Amino acid sequence: MTNELEPLAERQREFARARDWEQFHTPKNLAMALAGEAGELLAEFQWLTPDESADLDPEALARVRSELADVTLYLVRLADVLGVDLVAAANAKLDEGEQRYDADLYRGSARKAPPLNRSPRESRPPRE
Repeated sequence: MTNELEPLAERQREFARARDWEQFHTPKNLAMALAGEAGELLAEFQWLTPDESADLDPEALARVRSELADVTLYLVRLADVLGVDLVAAANAKLDEGEQRYDADLYRGSARKAPPLNRSPRESRPPRE
């Protein structure tokens, strides 16, 4: 990982190394932990109205902040273990989105764009 997240990734590497936890930090385990933490983040918003979710009280905001940190830590650790530069990957995804979702055509619309750079044959599901 060679980006702005490198200091955080290095701190996590040392944290895991000092506790001999690297053996547990497989991509599968980290992805599962990430999904679990994302679920805990989601639970903080469950049953809230859109307005309530945008105006959290200080206690709820502190819980959300903690869950966001957990999600971030597992995501950065997973990317580090896999050798993925998260900032580069996110920028590439945004570049793709800019190509797929023309601002004039998709302004105010939630419809999904077709896959980028695919021929009609490639966009069909694979045969069984």
